Amino acid sequence: MKLTSLALSAALALTGAAAASIASAETRLAFGATNSQSAHYAYFASLAKIVNDTYPDAYQASVVETGATVDNLKRMARGQLDIGLITTSTLYHAYNGVKSFDGRPIESKLLWAYSLAPQNAVVRRDSGITELPGLSGQKFGPGMRGSSTEATALEVFELLKIEPEWVRGTNGEQANAIKDGRSQGFVKSAVGTSFDALTTDIAAFTPLQVLGIDDAQEEKIRAELPELSIVEMPGGEIENSGPYTAWGFMIGVSARPDMDEQTAYDLTKAVMESMDEQAAAFPAVKGLNLPELTLQYATSPLHPGAVRYYEEIGLTVPDHLK
Repeated sequence: MKLTSLALSAALALTGAAAASIASAETRLAFGATNSQSAHYAYFASLAKIVNDTYPDAYQASVVETGATVDNLKRMARGQLDIGLITTSTLYHAYNGVKSFDGRPIESKLLWAYSLAPQNAVVRRDSGITELPGLSGQKFGPGMRGSSTEATALEVFELLKIEPEWVRGTNGEQANAIKDGRSQGFVKSAVGTSFDALTTDIAAFTPLQVLGIDDAQEEKIRAELPELSIVEMPGGEIENSGPYTAWGFMIGVSARPDMDEQTAYDLTKAVMESMDEQAAAFPAVKGLNLPELTLQYATSPLHPGAVRYYEEIGLTVPDHLK
């Protein structure tokens, strides 16, 4: 009888331990960002904190330094990342299996977009170049090697039949080439409607100006590159311009192809309802309505979990995004 009681006590103890283990179990999530020096890495660090604080017993999220959009999409397809930074243009290509993803679609679905990324074609002011066609035959950088900026710039310039002598490399290498006069300029993402920190740094000692697109170029881009956005920019003293028009895309967050609806819903809800935390890490989102921004600029389907949240808060999700 004593042995039976001891066995029962042991069994109950094991059962209790197992229950406690199950109750404390967490789903580990890997958030693919970009290089750790980027402001977008800090944004993803804030996302991990939001998720961990909101669901302390359900999820344990951590940030992974990656090569940004294309790298993130490939890692999500392999199940190595759960969500990742993407550009809406490249996500469109991946989801539809076109261009660099021809025959190799990655059905990653968008959760939300958080930053509009106008693409500035910037040149040295002393170059004498005042419009995009003037770049033909000139040394010019298409953007960081391997980035969405580079891939998009190459497509736009090919469409417009403008043929610079491309200067390739990292952002830092292209910036140094501009400063040294070995390149006339480059394409660089703006932050909102302003120069990013790197372009501002160049302009401190090497006056720059922006080359916008004209109406005919805009029409071609809208017709042939529907995954891109057309952005009206205010210009200003540092850009040496009045208002101008640029092409661009959104930067956002998409999920691995097999993410379940509940996890996607949980992540979207937590992040959309924690704007102060996001703005502290990435000030460009301050004052933005990310759900509305997402529905305005998304070019490929949203995850059903994200759709569920957006409809829950009273938004109408267009059929082409479902």
